[in-house]
Amino acid sequence: MSDVHMIIGDKKLPAKGGRTHDRHDPYTGKLATRAAAAHVADANAAADAAAAAFPEWSAKGPTERRMLLLKAADILQSKSDAFAETLVAETGATPPWAHFNVGLAAGMLREAASLTTQISGEVIPSDRPGSLAISVRQPVGVVLGIAPWNAPIILGTRAIATPLACGNTVVFKISEMCPRTHTMIAESIIEAGLPPGVLNVVSNAPADAAEIVNALIAHPAVKRINFTGSTRVGRLIAQEAAKYLKPVLLELGGKAPMIVLDDADLDEAVNGAIFGAFANQGQICMSTERIIVEKGIADAFVKKFAERAAKLPHGDPRGQVVLGSMVDPTATKRVEELTKEAVAKGAVLATGGKIDKTVMNATVLDKVTPQMRIYGEESFGPVVTIVRAKDAEDAVRIANDTEYGLSSSVYTKDIAKGLKIAKRIEAGMCHVNGPTVHDEAQMPFGGVKASGYGRFGGRAGIAEFTELRWITIKTEPMHYPF
Repeated sequence: MSDVHMIIGDKKLPAKGGRTHDRHDPYTGKLATRAAAAHVADANAAADAAAAAFPEWSAKGPTERRMLLLKAADILQSKSDAFAETLVAETGATPPWAHFNVGLAAGMLREAASLTTQISGEVIPSDRPGSLAISVRQPVGVVLGIAPWNAPIILGTRAIATPLACGNTVVFKISEMCPRTHTMIAESIIEAGLPPGVLNVVSNAPADAAEIVNALIAHPAVKRINFTGSTRVGRLIAQEAAKYLKPVLLELGGKAPMIVLDDADLDEAVNGAIFGAFANQGQICMSTERIIVEKGIADAFVKKFAERAAKLPHGDPRGQVVLGSMVDPTATKRVEELTKEAVAKGAVLATGGKIDKTVMNATVLDKVTPQMRIYGEESFGPVVTIVRAKDAEDAVRIANDTEYGLSSSVYTKDIAKGLKIAKRIEAGMCHVNGPTVHDEAQMPFGGVKASGYGRFGGRAGIAEFTELRWITIKTEPMHYPF
């Protein structure tokens, strides 16, 4: 068990009054972390510290920010084993998932470092004689970053890296489910030489989350909010931020479809589906939750897919398994309920459906229909549904028959057809002959519909975390009408 303090300014601090909350290992039940449980006063102090640090940090040159972020990437990557040990204890994820998180998070810091010299403007032709018109991008001030537990090192780093690269300061509201993991990210970046107050960490008890977040959104110094998490909470954050006309970047839930056309390479499609559906127990916003297969190849695909899924090892996340623990018993129970309800309404359990504490084996539900809850609800677990489509046109219709729109994929040997279908799927991302789970630091990452708005990643992130301003310089006397 480890203790977690908040980071405010240049100090590691307990919550006022010494309040704490405990996070237990979801698989063993043992105490994993005891973290500070902030009051609103603590949250305001963090925002105040970030505001005080902003003038100096925003004035630093791009090379200084770049070198610091590059150093932070190396430090974070050097702690891969420690991250893995902590992540397993706090979330039940497997060590390979933790190491993958660290690698991509380090890449995000390096990509952010490269952005420091790409924050550019332009000269815009003006109709007014003797007027030089330019657009410039400037840091906005304090950015509030809120990250979830499911890919905590990736998503926690993403909430911080580009805002810092753009010259902003950050208040990082960490997840109650993985407070130590998230704090280790901040510690790694601060260790690289970040000045005091540029990155602040606030931890809270689950019951206080709404109060703490609302206080931070309301703080006058906070100018941008980025949130990754559920659609339900994302809506609440957007509504709260709207009171103060503060922009929000939201990356929310998903129900990613994978279309398998009748000319697809079935072995490749099965490989992509296995990875996309069961990586991290299906607890990824991009997880393949719906496989839409043309009816002519459906039986053959289901047979191959179910046979592969049935062989995936599962159990204690510290063992040699693919599927470890889900994040808590509530999550496991919900997935079990969705599965049983679908079977009761006619779905075919091709494989899986067995639960041991917080571990569920790979589960495949065939012949799922819109009358079943799991057809439309995000399961966020190791269960994937199969819907049989009449043809390619019907497959596209089914793929778009959802409130979500984050990731998607289509398998076909006809690349031109795959590209046409990719453009018609209502999602922020689509991968032709690749899994729905795919992230790279330099790519514009985000969704549409109930999966959110705005884009993390690469140059798209610069637009989210800077203010675009128009400036004119008069080079000769002007004529005025009066």
